[in-house]
Amino acid sequence: ILGEHLRICPQGYTCCTSEMEENFANKSRSEFEAMMKEAGRSVQATLTAQHRSFDSYFQDLLNKSEKALHDAFPSLYGELYTQNVKVFKDLYSELRRYYRSSNINLEEALNEFWTRLLERLFKLLNPQYHITDEYLDCMVKHAEQHKPFGEVPRELKLKATRAFIAARSYAQGFLVGSDVVRKVSQVSLSQECTRAIMKLMYCPHCRGMASVRPCNNYCLNVVKGCLANQADLSTEWKYLMDSLMGVADRIDGPYNVDAVIGTIHMRIAEAISNLQENKDSITSKVFQGCGNPKISTKGSSSEDKKRRGKVTLEAKSSAQALEMLVLDAKGNLTALKTYWITLPSSLCSKKVMASPVSDDKCWNGMTKGSYLPEVMGDGLANQINNPEVEVDITKPDMTIRQQIMQLKIMTNRLGNANIGNDVDFQDTSE
Repeated sequence: ILGEHLRICPQGYTCCTSEMEENFANKSRSEFEAMMKEAGRSVQATLTAQHRSFDSYFQDLLNKSEKALHDAFPSLYGELYTQNVKVFKDLYSELRRYYRSSNINLEEALNEFWTRLLERLFKLLNPQYHITDEYLDCMVKHAEQHKPFGEVPRELKLKATRAFIAARSYAQGFLVGSDVVRKVSQVSLSQECTRAIMKLMYCPHCRGMASVRPCNNYCLNVVKGCLANQADLSTEWKYLMDSLMGVADRIDGPYNVDAVIGTIHMRIAEAISNLQENKDSITSKVFQGCGNPKISTKGSSSEDKKRRGKVTLEAKSSAQALEMLVLDAKGNLTALKTYWITLPSSLCSKKVMASPVSDDKCWNGMTKGSYLPEVMGDGLANQINNPEVEVDITKPDMTIRQQIMQLKIMTNRLGNANIGNDVDFQDTSE
C-alpha cells in the first residue's frame, strides 16, 4: 500500500498500517530502554562485586584482630583483661561503626579508648589505693604527658586513621559508582528519540527489508543523540575510576590495611606492656602531680604481679589476598573508564546489530544504500547538528546533572583519602 499514513517511516510503498507503525514505535522504545538497563546492570554488577569482596576482606581483618585479642589476653593479662573486656569490645565496635560511615570522629574514639584503658589499668595496677573518679581525671591529665603507653597511641592513631579513611572511602566509591549507573540507566527516552530509534530499528520492516541491518554510522548518530546527556557523565566518571585506583594503591601501599588493621591487637598488647614496665615511674609522677591517694582497706591483689614481661602475639598476614583484590579492582576500573563514551558503539554493534562501517547495502534511514552524514561527537553540546535526532542542547537532563554532582563529591572524598584527610561523610543514597 502507499505509505501516506505513516508518521515516522519514509512514505513510499509500505506493508505497515498506522497501527503497526505505532506498535513498532512502542516496541523499539521498550527494547532500547531494556538494552540501556542491561548494559548498566553489568557495570553495576562489576562495581558491587568489587565492593563486596573488599568489604568482606576488611571486615574479616577486623574480626580476626578482635578474636586474636580476646583469645590471647585472658592468659596474658588476667584481671587486667577480664575486668575490662567491654573497653576492648567497645573499641572494635566503634571502628566498625566508623568504617560503615556513621558520623564518628575516629581520632576521638581512639583517644577515648586509651583514656578509659589508662583509668582502668591504673586502678588495677595500684589496688592498695582507693582511687576516686576525681583522682582519675587528674591522673589522666598528668599521666598522658609521660606517655604511659609509649609511642603506640600516637603511631596507631596516625596509621589507623589513614587506613580507615582510605578503606571507607574506597568501599563507598564502588557503591556510589554503581548507584549512579542505576539512576542514569532509568532515564527514559524523549519523544524525538523514540521516533529516531523506531526509524532505525523497525522502518526497514515496513519497507519489506526486515533482513537489512542498519548502517553503523547511522546507528551511532541516533544513539549518540539519544544518549547525549549520559555521555556528559564521562569526564567525572573517569575521574572517579582514577581516584579509586589511586586509593587502591594506598590501601596496598603506604596505608597498608593488612599491616595496620590486622595488627591492632598486637599494638594494644605492646601498649599495655609499656605501661606495666613503666608502672612505678608513671605512678610516682602522678602522685607528685595529684597527691597521694588514700590507702584502700581492701588490700592488694597479687593477681597481676606475675603477669609481666614481653608479649609476643602474631598477626596472620593476608597481604597476598589484598594484593589480588587490588589487582582485580584496577583491571575492572580500567575497563570501565570509557563506559559512557563507548556505550553507543557497543549498543550499535552488540544489540542493534548494525552492519560493518564500509557496507553500502545497509539501512540508512530511507532505503538500502550507504550512509553519508558524518558521525557526531560525544555529549550534549556536540548534538547541535545531529541529522537523525533533534536534541535541545539548552536543556540538560536534571537527573543526570545530579549524578555528575554525586561523582564529583565522591571523587573529592577519595582525593582527600589519598592524602590521609577525612571528609565529613554525606550519605549519597538520598
